[in-house]
Amino acid sequence: MIHFDLARIESEAEELENKASEPNFWDSPEKSQAVLQRTKSLRSKLDRYRRLSEGAEDLIVLVQLGIDEQDESIADEAKKEFGALRAGYQDMYLQTLFSGQFDKNNAILSMHAGSGGTESQDWVEMLLRMYTRWAESHSYAAKILDILAGDEAGIKSVALMVSGENAYGRLRSENGVHRLVRISPFDAAGRRHTSFASVEVMPELSDDIAIDINPDDLRVDTFRSSGAGGQHINKTDSAVRITHIPTGVVVACQTERSQFQNRDNAMKMLRSKLYELKEREHAEKIEDLKGVQLEITWGSQIRSYVFCPYTMVKDHRTDYEEGAVDKVMDGGLDGFINAWLIREMQDAEASKRGAQG
Repeated sequence: MIHFDLARIESEAEELENKASEPNFWDSPEKSQAVLQRTKSLRSKLDRYRRLSEGAEDLIVLVQLGIDEQDESIADEAKKEFGALRAGYQDMYLQTLFSGQFDKNNAILSMHAGSGGTESQDWVEMLLRMYTRWAESHSYAAKILDILAGDEAGIKSVALMVSGENAYGRLRSENGVHRLVRISPFDAAGRRHTSFASVEVMPELSDDIAIDINPDDLRVDTFRSSGAGGQHINKTDSAVRITHIPTGVVVACQTERSQFQNRDNAMKMLRSKLYELKEREHAEKIEDLKGVQLEITWGSQIRSYVFCPYTMVKDHRTDYEEGAVDKVMDGGLDGFINAWLIREMQDAEASKRGAQG
């Protein structure tokens, strides 16, 4: 059973604070910042736990006071305090589910249109808006790294960086094929269309994660940055596209004005992609990856978004569903994310019990 290990968190926080007091702590500013951010995160968890514990104790005293004084007016106040306390505990419980190696990291989302032309490309633009709205509602920063506009409307592909604590832990549930059913605004006959788009979610890796990439295996192309509709962002060839030749993995970044910044961001994306593939294929070396395994296959959707003839969004892995499509498209994804996290935890516990039995 997953639990909140108070002693371990306090011990780690103290250890990091001791490290921050060492004379050579600032010799590596990047590592120093990582230590300070981790310490802040741990202290925030401890403060949240203590506030909830104190709130529970105060609620017990309040209820007992109402019983002793036989004052029914206290009941409304107690119900309000209990509701807030319950919501706080539920949120903290979900935080304990972020136990993966990279769950605390930033997330890189890559979205690609499937077959269906303009309709699928419009679907990618809708998904981009949905994830951007979700990020904003959680005070996460969302930044487009690369974008390829559709021929007539929408977006063929886009890479989005979502930055904030546990961004990857939350968004990894979105990895897969997303299906849209609606009356197409691009069909003059007003017929119903089904479209697909893939969402790939990777963690942004820190530099201390070793990824051995041979420079000779890379082809680096530069081109002129352009936004939706072909409008130039920059008059110079600042955009960068990197191809990992052995696997065929292609990444690009064009949203920074500096070619150096775009190359740096593209390399971050490449490292994350190759690491994810390496882990998925259990390969010992990057050279062992096979490009043919990178192909996207359609029809294995994880979630369906139905606008017509009824409204419903359903996750096919957890069976969680919501009828308010507009709410979901405005970033209301927490129900789906939380249901997936809980199912993942339950599956892990069931697997563990099976192994022990």
